[in-house]
Amino acid sequence: MSAQPVPPALRRSRAAAPVRAATATLAVLAALAAAGCNNKRVSRIDPASVANALVTQALGGPWLGRAAEQRGGRPPAVIVGRFANQTMEHIPVNTFVRDVERALVGSGTVTVVASADERQSVRAERVDQQQNATADSRTRLAKETGAQYMLQGDVQAIEDAEGREKVVYYQIDATLVDLESNAKVWIGQHKIKKYVDRRRLGW
Repeated sequence: MSAQPVPPALRRSRAAAPVRAATATLAVLAALAAAGCNNKRVSRIDPASVANALVTQALGGPWLGRAAEQRGGRPPAVIVGRFANQTMEHIPVNTFVRDVERALVGSGTVTVVASADERQSVRAERVDQQQNATADSRTRLAKETGAQYMLQGDVQAIEDAEGREKVVYYQIDATLVDLESNAKVWIGQHKIKKYVDRRRLGW
């Protein structure tokens, strides 16, 4: 029995089959390579949200009502001290301190006193006014508001792993201290879990 001739369309289809298979294989490899290049995810920590959380805790403590009552209803004065970075990472603690001050001022329930460095420049301006400003515009000396409380704390970190992910646990501890008696009137804490995804294809 003689072989039937193969139609031209079928010959073209058979010839194109290896090309289509190779193209599909390359597409899969390209997708896997792209996945391998885009396999790191780092969650972002917002210092302002951490500051807001701590300040909300602090202002919710019973010390605030007692302090206002002792001052005849006037808001107590607070100074934000040092927040020490106890981690191995670079953490902009000065930015965090500014966020804490901003949250305290925005609450309207306490008076925030300038830091030691800020007070030096303000005092220099005040002294200059005594010599150069008009009598009706110069500010008076020895009229500063002293703080009754200092808020200070530190930042710590613990590293761990969950599967292929690196996990960093941050803990921010804060303490509010009565500057006259050294009594701790409030102690707060805020924890953050940060993921750093280091997944990869294969082992």
